[in-house]
Amino acid sequence: MAKRDYYEILGVDSSADSVILKTAYRKQAMQYHPDRNPGDSEAEASFKEINEAYEILKDPQKRSAYDQFGHAAFENGGASNGGGFGGMGGGFSDIFEDLFGDFMGGQQGGGRTRSPRGSDLRYNLEITLEDAFNGKKMELKIPTTAECESCEGSGAEPGSEPIACPTCQGQGKVRAQQGFFTIERTCPACQGQGRVIEKPCKSCRGEGRVRKENTLSVSIPAGVDDGNRIRLSGEGEAGMRGGPSGDLYIFLTVKEHRIFQRDGQDIHCRVPIPLSVAALGGDIEVPTLDGARAKVAITAGTQSGRKFRLRSKGMPIMNSHSHGDMYIHTIVETPVNLSKRQKELLKEFEAEGKGAHSPESEGFFSRVKDFLADLKE
Repeated sequence: MAKRDYYEILGVDSSADSVILKTAYRKQAMQYHPDRNPGDSEAEASFKEINEAYEILKDPQKRSAYDQFGHAAFENGGASNGGGFGGMGGGFSDIFEDLFGDFMGGQQGGGRTRSPRGSDLRYNLEITLEDAFNGKKMELKIPTTAECESCEGSGAEPGSEPIACPTCQGQGKVRAQQGFFTIERTCPACQGQGRVIEKPCKSCRGEGRVRKENTLSVSIPAGVDDGNRIRLSGEGEAGMRGGPSGDLYIFLTVKEHRIFQRDGQDIHCRVPIPLSVAALGGDIEVPTLDGARAKVAITAGTQSGRKFRLRSKGMPIMNSHSHGDMYIHTIVETPVNLSKRQKELLKEFEAEGKGAHSPESEGFFSRVKDFLADLKE
């Protein structure tokens, strides 16, 4: 019986690229895999046919020969000459890795795996707005795990050494026969490390690490914001039995300030000013985050909510020499608990103020007048 076309077997067009070929192969191979179809001779034959087709088409040189000469290119000692499974020679191991490599953690080739890496740690740190403005060096005490000093991280009692795993002979992997081919798996006895401990260290009980509190010096850079994080490489938990340490991530929270409000790199401050200063104008002093004071010139007729800008008095911008700005929001304060004389003066002011211009109230009542006129129409 004539052989079926390889492209037809995989269900792809002859112009299919390597990605489409691999996807089609995986789909077909999983469908007809003997483990999924025990005792089904037709499924086994299809599985062999699929593997043969993919072995040829995934190789650019073999595929080119097949496209030119068809199956004849591999007959009578052709390009794919050789023994092995279904005429595929040593290429079957590559197919096995294509199909199952992702499910085995991407570990290919012989040899044991490394000891597992330690876990990353998270530390939540609350700082003041002044700390965020100036930057700060701090010492933190972090509960973590560190390498056991007694066994120097090996997990074995001092004077002894881990031995090669008798289950996998130190390879970290074991082989199991399934159907007509062999599958490699991580050794369950040593978890892929290739070594086992006969005499565990009494201090760490064979883990190679112990619990401890680590004191670290941390530099908070000027300009950090709420939600920023700092990564300290290798300062997380120690790995088991000499494995590499994880990392430490410090997540920053900036406390709310009693006077200032932050918006990105800008600082805002609500400042009450006397009625007389708002009306007549004058100078006021306001605090800044660097601990100094800045003078702000209030123009005559200032209303509540007006903003005055102080350039470069805001937060430092990280990795630069620039700063944001500071904005002063005025609140015109109405005096209370007036004396008799003060009340008399205000009444005189009211009597004399009929010609004075009050832009906010005049604008508001003008809009009210227009609104009422529209309702009558």
